[in-house]
Amino acid sequence: MKKLAARKNDQDQNAASLQARAARKHDKDLPLIEDIRLLGRILGDIIREQEGVAVYELIEQVRQLSVAFRRDHDHEADKALKKLLKGLSTDQTVSVIRAFTYFSHLANLAEDRHHIRRRAVHERAGNTQEGSVEVALSRLRWAGITPDEIAQTLAQAYVSPVLTAHPTEVQRQSILQAEHDIARLLVERDDIQARAQLFNSAKDALTPRELASNESMLRARVAQLWMTRLLRYSKLTVADEIENALSYYEATFLREVPRIYAALEDALEGRSIHSFLRMGQWIGGDRDGNPNVTADTLKLALCRQSEVVLRHYLTEVHYLGAELSMSARLVDVSAAMRALANASPDSNPHRQDEPYRRALTGIYARLAATLEHLTGGQAARHAVAPQNPYVQAEELLNDLLVIGDSLRAHHGESLAAQRLNPLIRAVKVFGFCLSTVDLRQSSDKHEAVVAELLAVAQVDANYAQLDEAHKCALLQRLLQEPRPLRVVAGQYSELACSELAIFEAAKEMRARYGRDAIIHYIISHTETVSDLLEVLLLQKEVGLLQGCLDQPDARLDLIVVPLFETIGDLRAAADIMQAYYAIPGVAALLQRSGGVQDIMLGYSDSNKDGGIFTSNWELYQAELALVELFDQLGQQHGLRLRMFHGRGGTVGRGGGPSYQAILAQPPGTVRGQIRLTEQGEVIASKYANPEIGRRNLETLVAATLEATLLQPTKPATKAYLQAAEQLSQASMAAYRKLVYETPGFADYFFGSTPIREIAELNIGSRPASRKATQAIEDLRAIPWGFSWGQCRLTLPGWYGFGSAVEAFVQLEGADPRRQLALLQKMYRQWPFFRTLLSNMDMVIAKSDLALASRYSELVADTRLRKRIFSSIEAEWLRTTDALARITEEKDRLASNPALARSIRHRFPYIDPLHHLQVELVRRWRAGQVDERLKNGIHISINGIAAGLRNTG
Repeated sequence: MKKLAARKNDQDQNAASLQARAARKHDKDLPLIEDIRLLGRILGDIIREQEGVAVYELIEQVRQLSVAFRRDHDHEADKALKKLLKGLSTDQTVSVIRAFTYFSHLANLAEDRHHIRRRAVHERAGNTQEGSVEVALSRLRWAGITPDEIAQTLAQAYVSPVLTAHPTEVQRQSILQAEHDIARLLVERDDIQARAQLFNSAKDALTPRELASNESMLRARVAQLWMTRLLRYSKLTVADEIENALSYYEATFLREVPRIYAALEDALEGRSIHSFLRMGQWIGGDRDGNPNVTADTLKLALCRQSEVVLRHYLTEVHYLGAELSMSARLVDVSAAMRALANASPDSNPHRQDEPYRRALTGIYARLAATLEHLTGGQAARHAVAPQNPYVQAEELLNDLLVIGDSLRAHHGESLAAQRLNPLIRAVKVFGFCLSTVDLRQSSDKHEAVVAELLAVAQVDANYAQLDEAHKCALLQRLLQEPRPLRVVAGQYSELACSELAIFEAAKEMRARYGRDAIIHYIISHTETVSDLLEVLLLQKEVGLLQGCLDQPDARLDLIVVPLFETIGDLRAAADIMQAYYAIPGVAALLQRSGGVQDIMLGYSDSNKDGGIFTSNWELYQAELALVELFDQLGQQHGLRLRMFHGRGGTVGRGGGPSYQAILAQPPGTVRGQIRLTEQGEVIASKYANPEIGRRNLETLVAATLEATLLQPTKPATKAYLQAAEQLSQASMAAYRKLVYETPGFADYFFGSTPIREIAELNIGSRPASRKATQAIEDLRAIPWGFSWGQCRLTLPGWYGFGSAVEAFVQLEGADPRRQLALLQKMYRQWPFFRTLLSNMDMVIAKSDLALASRYSELVADTRLRKRIFSSIEAEWLRTTDALARITEEKDRLASNPALARSIRHRFPYIDPLHHLQVELVRRWRAGQVDERLKNGIHISINGIAAGLRNTG
């Protein structure tokens, strides 16, 4: 009876909730608020059950004090909170941290659901949002661009998001899977409520029962989350990172990418679209600073990628066999289809009059044999034994096209649309390798290997000591000689052997999985022409460069991609590339090998080097110079430029909305060609949910089409360029004065942020620093940005801009009002400037000086703490004032209501994690060595990263 009464009470509450939602549906955020409350209530119930009432009430007390501290700047609440936290035991603290961390995860799911919900509302009202393919195509039509012109542009296009593994992805697969289930249940709950409203059935017992059942399943999944550990107890391996990345293919890319193509073809009136949207990976091939990446991890990455995509094909072919049950007694088939069926080893008498099923049984057998041949895996089902493996993905594609052509020729188009056509597109896009894996290594490693090869071969004993001109001359001569450098039975170092093994593995993997398996070789820290020539020579050593540089039939398998990262490298980029192509044979070699030159631009190190404004300005100027150079090279040699943007999660590392970022690129830099990295926890926020994943992929396509065909970015005026240069100089001076010229700044950074604790967290396979020092120069840009996010200063995303604007407006001899008016005009008219300020606005909105001041208290030296924090606080105030004056918007995020909504609903619940993290870090650094305490710190890092969403 008690259970029945409880169920009746739940039903009454659900009915009341339905009625309340209907009565207040004018408030567009109500569904989000209700979802957050629902998930929060369920989590609270589970905490009471699992941890007890006392822990639950403690969590509530911390929440209330924390909200008062944020909302009211209540100093009494601040004192009470500090006193409460200091008196908590380690176990109590960890329980509270776990509660707010899980709540951050759940709030993210509710927010993602609301984002999809609001987008659907807009679309139903005919108000399709910017960044969608539909809006992009509508704008193209208004501009008079025909579907044929769009299709022709896409035929020459290449758009590629590249997943990279960096130590800010803090999610475990077990957590991601549970969250995926909760997201699905929230969708189901919306469907139930929508159906109730549609049929006016709120009083019907069915809907409350369905809602109660849904809530019961939500409760089970939230309970699973609470009882699943957030942290890894062992260091993440490269193999783990490979599996993490593959989960997004299974959840999103394999199905959503074909849907994007289908929507495009439908919008372009059935025109066939070239497979221009491709996925890329660094995981397994990125060796820069990661000694754990070897030839074996490269082979593992491609083997697992192949297994994932082949199993996807096997599943789809299996279901196609169930769907295409047509009998030859009832429908006709094409001659090619009949031949395909007759070639099948399927001799089952029950299928003799079912040509499509027989053909698909044969295709399944060939795919099963392919899986076994390429990966050693076994297919789940066998109608006939695996046999006759496909050598290339094109063979599978041709078989599927035969089926599709036959269906279309015999009134079966509707049967092809749901599964066969997406499968055909998947094979075109993903092949047998799933995605291309980039290789990356630092230029100094290549130099060391080349020097060793030359020394053992007795060509030159001191290559590394040669000046640049002599290096280039020697490398050019060696590239024109057919003989290899390696000496039989020669003794080589571990570095040389491992690096050459990578090149050899690349050749083997391309032969095994297809040429698209590995296309790019990226050189980190490209500073000279010899850095490029060295990689050409290493390719030649293993046969990836066939022929000699000066031979007319020489071919290059891997595109040599320079990565320009620091301010100095960016300034030298165009000159380096011009000198490279001036070498006899280089331009012709590239033209014969595809004619596309990828150039990667690094956002992270340039920002750490010169600050946010200077980094973006130097990137902008480097792109302009490269476009001008390749316009000449295109005319002379038919070479095309493709920019590869090394964007990170934070704005300080190039993060921010991709759509606006692409449209803000300098004129001529896109032209249908773009690659960009997706990394850290941003991958989960963008692609864990399939629908959100499709929307994010759509924005890349839409922005590329608009940037290429509409050319929305006009050349900046001379006055704009001069103003940007002045701002850059002043901004960089202010940034470097703090970070590199202020005595004790490194001590302040390592003391006031959890950088040391982050370095110990098992969230990446590479070390946090390139060297075992405490110098800012040696620290990787990723933990640098991650740490500033954790303490809520987000310093790399804004520091220096306020001082720059102040200096510009108060320039000697200039009218301050005119100076400010120029900046305001730049903001209105120049996409580069507007997007940069919009991103700063976002970062400033996520910062919090009150919380940051709590972290500053971790610095033992009181005078140092006050001196540096006061400088940071003054610059923060200058920057917020500058943004307000230039944008003429009083409120932060006036142009970004979605993020404003997120901050309003979510940030009060992140604050307790900061307070608790500070308290635990204080104890840890005071010598309280306790594994439970350490875990608490790491869980708080997870929760804050999840709550802020782009902290790495």
